[in-house]
Amino acid sequence: MFRIILSIRKASTRVIPAIAILTLLSTGCTKQAEISDKNVSKYGGTLLLSTTSDPKSFNEIISKETSTGDAISFLFEGLTRTNGVTTEVVPCLAEEWSISNAGLVWTFFLRKDVKWFDGEPFTADDVLFTYNEIIYNKNIPASARDIFTIEGKQIKFEKIDDYTVKLTLPKSFAPLLRSLGQGILPKHILEGAVKAGKFSSTWGVDTPPSKIIGTGPFMLTEFKPGERLSYVKNPIYWQKDKEGKQLPYIDKVVKFVVEKDDVQLVQFESKEIDVLSVREKDFAYLKKKEQKEQNGNYTTYDCGPSFGTNFVSFNQNPNTVKQPKSGWFRDKNFRKAVAHAIDKQTIIDNVMKGIGYSQDAAMEKAAVIFHNPFVIRYEYSLNEAKKILNNSGYKDTDGDGIIEDKKGNPIKFTMITNADNTVRQNIGGIITADLKKIGMDVSFTPMEFNSMVTKLTSTHDWDAVLIGLTGGVDPHGGKTVWASDGHLHLWNPKPTDTKQQKVWKEYLTPWETEMDTIFDKGASELDEAKRKALYWRWQEIVAEELPVIYTVNGAALYAVRNRFGNLQQTAYGGVFHNIEQVYIKN
Repeated sequence: MFRIILSIRKASTRVIPAIAILTLLSTGCTKQAEISDKNVSKYGGTLLLSTTSDPKSFNEIISKETSTGDAISFLFEGLTRTNGVTTEVVPCLAEEWSISNAGLVWTFFLRKDVKWFDGEPFTADDVLFTYNEIIYNKNIPASARDIFTIEGKQIKFEKIDDYTVKLTLPKSFAPLLRSLGQGILPKHILEGAVKAGKFSSTWGVDTPPSKIIGTGPFMLTEFKPGERLSYVKNPIYWQKDKEGKQLPYIDKVVKFVVEKDDVQLVQFESKEIDVLSVREKDFAYLKKKEQKEQNGNYTTYDCGPSFGTNFVSFNQNPNTVKQPKSGWFRDKNFRKAVAHAIDKQTIIDNVMKGIGYSQDAAMEKAAVIFHNPFVIRYEYSLNEAKKILNNSGYKDTDGDGIIEDKKGNPIKFTMITNADNTVRQNIGGIITADLKKIGMDVSFTPMEFNSMVTKLTSTHDWDAVLIGLTGGVDPHGGKTVWASDGHLHLWNPKPTDTKQQKVWKEYLTPWETEMDTIFDKGASELDEAKRKALYWRWQEIVAEELPVIYTVNGAALYAVRNRFGNLQQTAYGGVFHNIEQVYIKN
């Protein structure tokens, strides 16, 4: 599932469903800590991390932003998970599965040794509750519902016995196994809230941590807004190491809320945190300092192109954006001019210190298989941008440097981004400066992350945004963004109000409808070559119609203290995707 990301790149602690790609270790992130050392006592210690924002909630189902996902990343698990190194799907809460009826019936055999934090057994009832009563509940704004809907039809989840679940699909569904990494929730804790119609307000940030019940390796014990989140190891966690010993090894995890990247860097250097998602501009500095260190204080890693997209988007919501702005933002030529005014190379050179990648396609280069390298590219050219605008009727008629539309309205709007990320602010500064050169009066306004998310997903009162979304290597994970009725169909969201839906339908474009068809067909197509052709077409549409205008993609750069064993950091999995197996050296 895609979520709005806090920063242009952050250390991942959570595995997002994806499909197998080329071995990520070949990208340069090859140095790993030892996987086994029998002479080291593996148990104990505290891992010190940072996060850039307070969570908006502890309720994963309704969250649309990474601040929530990051806060609960150690708490919940799915039937499957994706290996952070190989990206292969492996068992998790389901220990095995079988397939029958030409791939339409899947039977999952659940682990019998899993317990919730409160000691209650995990069973098939929890699986059915999560999918049938929450995800498929139309009264709950569950983004995951988009992922588990196949051409408008639901998957049928049935209980065979306490530890066996049968799934009957309306049609073959290629991303099924990977999508089942969706976290399972406890029926005995949340059933009452669902029946009372209060699930969407359950597990808010005011919930006592002891009430948030999962099956993961760590339990939340403390949340102090603006300060930290604290976790302790789950003493009844089901996973064991190869020697049959209890996991996880680490006793405690603390995530400090540090909004500014500059402050995070200082805290890493002063050993207040153990891992840093490194900005490109800081990588050479940290690498040089690492090499000068005599005691091997930390190691820097370049894991190649990162997952996640970064883009500018204009609000085309007909219910909240009125004329004249609505006319500008829905004008493809207007958006093309903006695309030509984005100087990606200068962004890479000046902001990212040369460590970055121009992004043109909706799938990142890191995705490899589904990335379409042949989409339309909009080369940086202010002259071309001005030409397009002039031919479309946007002209500076009074010589004040600001172009007007055909009715004489000056092109003036606000672009927002999240204030906690200096890299994105610098990118926005370059973009808005060039937009002003082609005659657009743009006010660039960084703002608090959660307030921005509210504008993007709830109130919809915004003009333009510079933001990013989490990524993966299977396009289906982005259905919630690209489907016209998806919960993160950012530029033109489907309203919940029936009257507003009528207006929305009138403005729904043929290319959005075509993307709906592509994502339906892509989900049921089992032939990889045919799936690839479908998703390449989707990327062509995005590049042609520009509902989002891509900027640059960063590199997965990390700096990690040299006090951990079993690290297997990758661009896909991040540093602690195998947190339960990581230990602190004495």
